[in-house]
Amino acid sequence: ILFGTTPEGLLLGHHVEGLLRNAENRRLLEAGHALCCLNPEIGHVLMGFEDLAYAFSWPLSEGRLAHSHWNSQPLGNYDQDLNVGAVSPEQLEALLYTLKMYGYRGYLGIDINPERMPVDVALKINFDAIRAAKDRINSLDHEAILHAVNHPDRARGWLEAYLIRARAAHPERLPALPRVC
Repeated sequence: ILFGTTPEGLLLGHHVEGLLRNAENRRLLEAGHALCCLNPEIGHVLMGFEDLAYAFSWPLSEGRLAHSHWNSQPLGNYDQDLNVGAVSPEQLEALLYTLKMYGYRGYLGIDINPERMPVDVALKINFDAIRAAKDRINSLDHEAILHAVNHPDRARGWLEAYLIRARAAHPERLPALPRVC
């Protein structure tokens, strides 16, 4: 491992599985099970300058996302373990959208170092941040989003404008968007 990025973790998992010789391990691998899976921490992914949705999509596509640790982190900075959504909330939403599109039903773990607040208050804030982001994701018009992504020639700029309205406190104050499908 040279850089400790998510893709290298997956490559290492494949390498380790290729070295396994125990009959039961071989049987599980031949049946399609992954024995080496990932538990990415959002802060560490961001410290490696990775995009969250892309970093999680590869382990998701291989059934290798075992769990995940959630927090916030400035890109490339030292490990701060800030509250979920405190930095780059759009990355949080993009990751939750990716998990939704993959049908992920696993658990999410909070990995924070609360500053100037009791742990119970920090945990409530973090779970509220995840619930609020999930509510925003679930309220989106997924059919229209897929149409815009699959037909960019007929929806230039529509998705960006739509997501701005989805996060706006008063979307009714913005010009209406045309339907794309």
